[in-house]
Amino acid sequence: MKNILITGGAGFIGSHVVRLFLNTYPEYTIYNLDKLTYAGNLENLKDIQNHNNYHFLKEDICDFNRMKVLFKEYKISDVIHLAAESHVDRSIEDPFSFAQTNVMGTLSLLQAAKEYWDRDFSNHLFYHVSTDEVYGSLGAEGFFTEETAYDPHSPYSASKASSDHFVRAFADTYGLPTVISNCSNNYGSYQFPEKLIPLFINNIVNNKPLPVYGKGENVRDWLFVNDHARAIDVIFHKGKLGETYNIGGFNEWKNIDLIKVIIKTVDRLLGREEGTSDKLITYVTDRAGHDLRYAIDSTKLKNELGWQPSLQFEEGIEKTVKWYLENQEWMTNVTSGDYQAYYQKMYSN
Repeated sequence: MKNILITGGAGFIGSHVVRLFLNTYPEYTIYNLDKLTYAGNLENLKDIQNHNNYHFLKEDICDFNRMKVLFKEYKISDVIHLAAESHVDRSIEDPFSFAQTNVMGTLSLLQAAKEYWDRDFSNHLFYHVSTDEVYGSLGAEGFFTEETAYDPHSPYSASKASSDHFVRAFADTYGLPTVISNCSNNYGSYQFPEKLIPLFINNIVNNKPLPVYGKGENVRDWLFVNDHARAIDVIFHKGKLGETYNIGGFNEWKNIDLIKVIIKTVDRLLGREEGTSDKLITYVTDRAGHDLRYAIDSTKLKNELGWQPSLQFEEGIEKTVKWYLENQEWMTNVTSGDYQAYYQKMYSN
């Protein structure tokens, strides 16, 4: 029996991890801890909310005293830590929130785990989910590996790099059983529409401008969120303590090329002539410190644990666009109020 605390489980990636663990491991009890800030949405989990082995906890990971109580009250055996502020643009506007949540929140959980497990670390795991952005920016060639030196360029990536270092420090100093994974850009269902793919799908549907930073030359590696959840499952159960695993989609796209694929797919599924929405592309001033290229080498994860992506991007984007088109009510519910004001602030040129 395991009592697993999944932080950020009402968010995009977290909801997929919660769902996968509940459906795959009925013998586990899952505690989904989420503060329900703007990107946390319990509608993401409506299909599993009545599982007997599922419990939702509305809490703040930065409240250390409360975390200590929860570990004891629910006899937490393992942690999968996904809760984070994750949007680069927001971090540029408000770096303090990112330092508080991503650094101090992680430290709060690490200390709570250490104290509750009380140095009897057998049969426990603290799994910290991080990002490829901690590595900085690549040129036209090469890939991030687990040995790539950290070189964060934004307040977001700096905060995640710091949290990674704290996880490793707790492993080295106290012997806490930890593992870290660094993933590339995720896409799929239930993603909050400040991120590129759901934002652009929604804007195409509503004939709104598609704001493209600079000339759209930035390159990202895209990972289908269900494949990321599967990787987390594999690493949680088979990963070696103290190790880091990179999770990537082997799937690089320039932003402008990615956008044109999205446009063609949405237009086609809406019954429009493909490319009709090209006219919506609007180039906006590039953001400060915008990394040119990210590309993850997942060879270690593939060779050691047998994981690899299940979908090619064209198939994944087809599934993703269909989901958003079929779930317009979900999209409407999360694109109202404060988000609209934020959208205007971030993307008006």
